[in-house]
Amino acid sequence: MRYLIRFSYDGTLFHGFQRQKNVKNVQGLLEQTLSGYFGQDILIKGSGRTDAGVHAKCQCAHFDTSKKVTWKDIKCINKILNGEIVINNLKLVDNNFHARHDVKKKTYVYKINVGKYKSNYEGYYYQIKYDLDIKKMREASNVFVGVHDYRNFVSGYRDDYESVIYNIKISKFGNILTFKFVGAGFYRYMVRHLVGALVDVGKGKVDIKTIYGMIDNKEFTKKLCVVPACGLYLTDIKY
Repeated sequence: MRYLIRFSYDGTLFHGFQRQKNVKNVQGLLEQTLSGYFGQDILIKGSGRTDAGVHAKCQCAHFDTSKKVTWKDIKCINKILNGEIVINNLKLVDNNFHARHDVKKKTYVYKINVGKYKSNYEGYYYQIKYDLDIKKMREASNVFVGVHDYRNFVSGYRDDYESVIYNIKISKFGNILTFKFVGAGFYRYMVRHLVGALVDVGKGKVDIKTIYGMIDNKEFTKKLCVVPACGLYLTDIKY
């Protein structure tokens, strides 16, 4: 039987999602806990990777087991995980379902504290005391919406840089600036590159014409600011 789980975690506790040796990671801890609980080797397939320091309010993964899994089991597993990872939802799915391949939409949120530095925000917000021009940032964000080649807003090399962003919303409440991205898929550091570019626009370091010159440009251009992982949250996944 194949099960889909939705779970959350604090990115400050892990060196990313992907299984790797000698460092604490989300995939490894989940597999170890599930395997120990059910008494059989269990491998999970995630919806995608999150990097070290990135948080998840709604990450998804599927796993196969011969056992019938109930919510009572999940409660016990959550106790073993001790709050480091919290499984919030369990669903029996078709054996052909795949947590990564069947994703339709993902939502990421990035948070910036533009006010006075707060020590309790460390690890959860990007903190820059700067008067950013939100109107210009919103205008520039429209450049990224739609189907585009995002190669100049991605780290590393790929065969294909095309994706689609359905919506970008920038809002401010008090000193907290929030960027919300809804798209079909996001490549390595892509959201952090996009937010960094918008922050540069907000600071007046870059104009919108420069952003237009980078998007859909098949030639690699000089990268703009890349904001740190601490302010990034994976908040929703649609199948």
